[in-house]
Amino acid sequence: MLKIAITPQHINERTEAKNVVAILENGWHRVHLRHPGASLTDMRRLIEAIPQRWHGSLVLHGHFDLVNEFNLGGLHLNRRCPEPPSLYRGALSRSCHTIGEVRESVGMAYVTLSPIFDSISKSGYRSRFSPALLSELSLVDHPPVIALGGVTFERLPELKRYNFSGYAMLGALPWDAPAEEMKRITRISES
Repeated sequence: MLKIAITPQHINERTEAKNVVAILENGWHRVHLRHPGASLTDMRRLIEAIPQRWHGSLVLHGHFDLVNEFNLGGLHLNRRCPEPPSLYRGALSRSCHTIGEVRESVGMAYVTLSPIFDSISKSGYRSRFSPALLSELSLVDHPPVIALGGVTFERLPELKRYNFSGYAMLGALPWDAPAEEMKRITRISES
C-alpha cells in the first residue's frame, strides 16, 4: 500500500523538515506539503531544509511554481489549486470527496478520497462513506485511491476490506514531536 503523510496547516520551522526526513527514512512513499497559508518564501525555505535526495518524494498542494526550482515528486490538485501550471508534465494527484469525483479523475497518478472516517485534524468533518459505498470502489475504473480522513494505524485493517491502494495520514502523526518520536510512530505503521 502507498503510504502518504500530509503536513498540517502551519509549518513548524523547528521540527517539520526533520520529521519529513524521518517519515521518508521509514519507507513512506510521499509527503504532501499542504500548508495553505504559507508564503512562497516559507515553502522554499522548508524544501531547502529537506535533503535533496528526498525531494522526489515531496508533493506540493500550492505554490506550484516551486516545482520549477526543485525536482519534486508532483503536484496535488484541490479546491484552492484546481489546475496545474500550463506547461507542467509531471505527476498529478487530486483531492476527491465523492466516488463520482474519483471516476472523473482520469490521468491522475492517484487520488485521495476523504473523509473515510471522522477527521482527526478538522473538527466536525464527518465521514460520508458507508461500507456499501466504499465497496463501489471495486466496481469502477479509476486511478489508485488513497484513503484519507481519520486514518490511524489502528484503522489500517479496515481499509484493506476495500479497494484502496494506500492511505494518507495527517492528524494521526505527531508533527510537533521530535524526529525520534516521529520515527518511532511511523515505524509501527506496518505492524
